[in-house]
Amino acid sequence: MPSIIQAKRYAPENRIGREAVQAFVGSLTGEDATKGVFVTTSDFSRHAVEFVQRVQHRIVLINGERLARLMIAHDVGVRAVRTYVVREVDENYFPDE
Repeated sequence: MPSIIQAKRYAPENRIGREAVQAFVGSLTGEDATKGVFVTTSDFSRHAVEFVQRVQHRIVLINGERLARLMIAHDVGVRAVRTYVVREVDENYFPDE
């Protein structure tokens, strides 16, 4: 069975509603898929999240915050700007008396 992914690049205040998620679920049915991932740079409305919890398809919703965390965790589309060195005393350096 195929899996389907859909991505939307929206402004933070433009949430994905139930209607868009419902249409996505419909496209899964049309492609004979049981799993899908819906990614947005914004967020999902409460109604969209509740709808996904009631459908038989396995749908993963990834909002902008989660997307950013995944990008950082997997080093995708990000770069290090500044690094910090944290030092501690090396107890093995000093001889025991």
